[in-house]
Amino acid sequence: MIQAQGKAALQGLRRAALAEGTTLVLLILVAVPLKHLAGWPLAVQVMGPVHGLAFLAWVWALVASAPLARWRPLELAQLLGGAVVPFGALVNDRLIRRKAAEMAA
Repeated sequence: MIQAQGKAALQGLRRAALAEGTTLVLLILVAVPLKHLAGWPLAVQVMGPVHGLAFLAWVWALVASAPLARWRPLELAQLLGGAVVPFGALVNDRLIRRKAAEMAA
């Protein structure tokens, strides 16, 4: 039962990490240049809160999965670091998949 809950928590964390990473990349590589180069601040006004919500959902999923997945402190630090770096979600995805494989074994 606990293993099934852990697997579901990691699937949710993986989805949240990919959503957070996608919104971060869109914010930095699309919305910010549109604001500064094209004079279109609406892009950041829309994408900023969307990314903020995605980030909060990701943190919530990480906190929810922590006891079930038994994340080590270094792994938690890596996950947090990956959330603030563009394309860090790809590294986080690999770490989450590795943890899921460990739990399945």
